[in-house]
Amino acid sequence: MESRCENCIIRQFNSLRAMSKEELKKVSDTKTTKKVKKGEPIFQEGEKLNGVFCVRDGVSKLSKLSANGKDQIVKLATKGEVLGQRSVIAEECTNLSAIAVSDMEVCFIPKESINTTLQKNPNFTLEVLRHMAHDLKEADDVIVNMSQKTVKQRIAEAFLYLKNNFGEDDDGFLALTLSREDISNVVGTATESAIRIISEFKKKGLIHTSGKKVGIKNERKLVELVEGF
Repeated sequence: MESRCENCIIRQFNSLRAMSKEELKKVSDTKTTKKVKKGEPIFQEGEKLNGVFCVRDGVSKLSKLSANGKDQIVKLATKGEVLGQRSVIAEECTNLSAIAVSDMEVCFIPKESINTTLQKNPNFTLEVLRHMAHDLKEADDVIVNMSQKTVKQRIAEAFLYLKNNFGEDDDGFLALTLSREDISNVVGTATESAIRIISEFKKKGLIHTSGKKVGIKNERKLVELVEGF
């Protein structure tokens, strides 16, 4: 049975929580839920979207293709996040691609539902603005990080971020497994550099690995590295 928006707990994490019961019912009647396999796109950069995607389950990477043909991962979007909001409201093509990094379930909400509510419900408009402002702040932090931290610091920070946000599995590895290429695209470096630094971290006993999986062995040392000690 497909979950109704008005009964969905996940909307508490996003701007849909400011909708009235009636508005949510309308959204629920028009939305469609779909499964996205790991590695599949939800949408590609430059696409015209006819609505937004609410993440019910799983993780997506939002990335932009740079001039040299390398992807820069801007953020990882998880349960509760709404993808495509900016382009739908601005009536522009998407600035980023959204690709599943784990199996996902997303709800597609047609833009009419969003636009109608934006015009009629000031609380919802304010909530959307808040979320966009938060995204802008995050983007500012990414820019500062890129320019002021070394690649080593950024990789250490990425591992800590993955642990704090997605947790660990029963064997002590990070629950969200990113490929070495994805890790390099998160921190903005060549894949070879990322691989070299990861094996250096391993030699120093900061992390342990098994195939693609990475586990944090010495969190305190990683934190010190990030903070520049």
